[in-house]
Amino acid sequence: MEKRLNGLNPKYLIIQHMEPDHSAYIVEFIKKYPKTTLVASQKSFNMMKNYYHNEYESNRIIVKDGSTINLGKRTFTFVEAPMVHWPEVIVTYDSLSKTLFSSDGFGKFGSNNFDENWEDEARRYFINIVGKYGSNVQKLLKKASTLDIKMICPAHGPILNDNLGHYINLYNTWSSYEPETKGVVIVYTSIYDHTREAAKLLERKLKEKGITVVMHDLTKEHVSYAVVDAFRYSQLVLATTTYTATIFPSMSFFIENLIERNFQKRNVAFIENGSWAPAAIKIMKKRLEKCKLKYLKQTVTIKSALCSRSIKEIEILADELSRS
Repeated sequence: MEKRLNGLNPKYLIIQHMEPDHSAYIVEFIKKYPKTTLVASQKSFNMMKNYYHNEYESNRIIVKDGSTINLGKRTFTFVEAPMVHWPEVIVTYDSLSKTLFSSDGFGKFGSNNFDENWEDEARRYFINIVGKYGSNVQKLLKKASTLDIKMICPAHGPILNDNLGHYINLYNTWSSYEPETKGVVIVYTSIYDHTREAAKLLERKLKEKGITVVMHDLTKEHVSYAVVDAFRYSQLVLATTTYTATIFPSMSFFIENLIERNFQKRNVAFIENGSWAPAAIKIMKKRLEKCKLKYLKQTVTIKSALCSRSIKEIEILADELSRS
C-alpha cells in the first residue's frame, strides 16, 4: 500500500463492514495515517468502540443511505445493507467507473480466480453466510437496480465485470428462496448401512425415471455442502434413524441449519429406520414446523433392514417425487 501511495497520505478510509476479517487493521492504519478521515455507518462506529474502545469522533464521517462523498471526478454513493450479513454494513458505488463495492455480497469461498466454478462456492458462501437474511438481500438488490453497474468488487472472491446479469439473477433466486434446479436431494445418515441401502434404492428408482438426484451422507461430509444442495434443488428427502429416542445427531444438526437459514418452498419426503420404536419422521416433521414446506404423502418406515413392504414404499415414493 505504501508503494502505491508513493508518499501521499490517504484522505479517506471507507469501512463497509466491521467483521474482523475486514476491519482488524483500522487501529494500525490510523496510527500510520492519523489525518485520514474514517467513513462508515453509525453502527460501525459503535462497533469500533466495542472492538477498539475508540469511536474516532475527531476524524470521521457518518454515512447512511444516499450519502455521497465527492472526490472531483469520482463521487462515492453509500447504500445501507443491514444484515448482509451484519447490521452495520454499507456498500459503496463509484459513479466514474460504475463499480459497486459490495462487501460480503457476491462473495465466495475458495481461491480468488475464475479457474474454478464461481457459482458452486458463491452459492455455498451465500447460503451458509447470508442465507437467513434473504429479504434484506432482496431490498439491497432493489436499491442496486437503480444504479448503472459495470463492475462488482466483493470483499471475498474475484472482481465481476462480465455478464453481471447472470450473477445478479442468481442472487435474486437464492435470496427469494426459489429452487434453482429441478431435482431431488437425498440427505441421509446410516448406522449399519441399512438406511443407506434405502437411500441408494430410492436414488436408483428416481434415476430410472430420468430425475436428477444428489446424495449426501451426513456422517462423512461437511454439513454446508448438504445445506447448499437442499436450497439449490426443488425436492428434499430426509432419511435417518431413530437414535436415543430422537434422531441421529448429524441429521439433527442439518435440520437446525435449514431452519436457521429460512428453508422454504420445497417438497420434502421422509424415510425413517427404527428397529423397535421408529419415531424419526414424527420428530423431523415437528422440527420443521416453522418452515413453509410441502410434505409428500408417502413416507417410508424401515424396521432394521429393507423388506418387501419398505421396498414397495420406496417405489411409491419415487413415483410421487417424479410426479411432483
